[in-house]
Amino acid sequence: MTELYDIPVMTIDGEAITLKRYQGEVLLIVNVASRCGFTPQYAGLEALYRQYKDKGFVVLGFPCNQFRSQEPGSEADIRQFCDAHFAVTFPLFAKIDVNGHNTHPLYRFLKSAKRGLLGRQKIAWNFTKFLVDRDGSVRRRYGPLRKPEQIEKDVSGLV
Repeated sequence: MTELYDIPVMTIDGEAITLKRYQGEVLLIVNVASRCGFTPQYAGLEALYRQYKDKGFVVLGFPCNQFRSQEPGSEADIRQFCDAHFAVTFPLFAKIDVNGHNTHPLYRFLKSAKRGLLGRQKIAWNFTKFLVDRDGSVRRRYGPLRKPEQIEKDVSGLV
């Protein structure tokens, strides 16, 4: 089985890395979109990141255009949007697929580790969140309706 930290990802700026860069930190991995009803959650994600980043917590945002084409822009467009509207400082990555034949290996890993509602693996919508502990174990999965401020207690328990 693939270890989380060996999974290759592309930053929003085009740098190929692995998640080893974040080994030993508590992670909140989120599929994000700029034109979604849940887009205001960027503010809560950023607040959570700023509150706990000095304690070894990081939010990782993975744009996805699979849900009603709510992330249609380029990586540069996404970066500009996040900077202008939410002053996002947590790491963002290149667009990926979270479902289907072209599911990114990260989401194959996450979905197999923690199933969603009724035991489903499929990601239901944008802003699904996975909380990962310092050892790389997926501890929780939250649906899009769960706002970042509602999971603060879970984050604080791991940092």
